[in-house]
Amino acid sequence: MRTLLNIIWLVLSGFWLAIGYAVAGIICCILIITIPFGIAAFRIALFALWPFGNTVVRKSGAGAGSCLGNAIWVVVAGWWLALGHLVTGIALCITIIGIPFGIANFKLIPVSLLPLGREIVPTDDPRAFVVE
Repeated sequence: MRTLLNIIWLVLSGFWLAIGYAVAGIICCILIITIPFGIAAFRIALFALWPFGNTVVRKSGAGAGSCLGNAIWVVVAGWWLALGHLVTGIALCITIIGIPFGIANFKLIPVSLLPLGREIVPTDDPRAFVVE
């Protein structure tokens, strides 16, 4: 079932959202200081391509550096990507079949705004069950 959902997701919105993250990652990697943001953008691009069966959890060792980095990320690229998820989610929720995919887009908004200090793990990984 995950594979079917991921294929439909890829066709409806995953490909375009992954391109957005990849462009943000390339721009961030061109600028030397923002390379960690570029790496995070590439990691989330893979998650945006194939999200079903994976989840986002907080990293246990993330500290003040990731908080500061997230503040910079929101200004540089995060709000554009979150806006893309919002618009795509609303468009998908217009049809009954698209509602689960729209909800999945809405769930990606927090990670698009604050990617540092987060980790993408499979849903069957024990870390996926940690209550925050």
